[in-house]
Amino acid sequence: METNKTDKLYEIRAVYDHDTITVYQAYNEIIVQAALRAGRFVPPFSLNRMTWIKPSFLWMMARSDWGRKPGQERILAIRITRAGWEEALAQAVLTTPNPQVYRDTGEWRKLLDTAPVRVQWDPERALSGNGLALLSQRSIQVGLSRHIIERYVQVWTVEINDTTPLARRIAGLLAQGDTRRARDLLPPERVYPLDAAIARRLGMNV
Repeated sequence: METNKTDKLYEIRAVYDHDTITVYQAYNEIIVQAALRAGRFVPPFSLNRMTWIKPSFLWMMARSDWGRKPGQERILAIRITRAGWEEALAQAVLTTPNPQVYRDTGEWRKLLDTAPVRVQWDPERALSGNGLALLSQRSIQVGLSRHIIERYVQVWTVEINDTTPLARRIAGLLAQGDTRRARDLLPPERVYPLDAAIARRLGMNV
């Protein structure tokens, strides 16, 4: 997060290449081991409940407390196609009725009730001292409903990697007060380019 930072409030930052983008999720040992063996999510991962994916490594670290929260002990880095990522965003409805996006609360509620994808913006994090600091910039979280999650699992997923060792190493350096070395290990996230229509849909034109 510390590199190539801008003053924009809403911005997607991620590790990506020409074809893929990396998102993060945290699960328990059983789900993770099954996913790593199969190279994609398989039972006991459920296709019948919403799952949230996040491109910000540090937001995932804050959410899972560096893999220390019960049920979130293992952190996965999932490479998915950029085509799939943008397919999801193009169908997204915000979890709050942003007046710059929706005519009124009634329109927003109707769209949200049937949305296959939900998006919410939460405060981004940055390394600070021996912990994480809140930033004014926002980090995107993308919720995939049961109506689209199978595409995430069967079509979009390219590779699943266990990034728990990296999370624990960075957390260990922070505990020792070595913020500089911890920062050097962070995934190299940069601003993700988006079509203007999708950006408007996500309320990013602020």
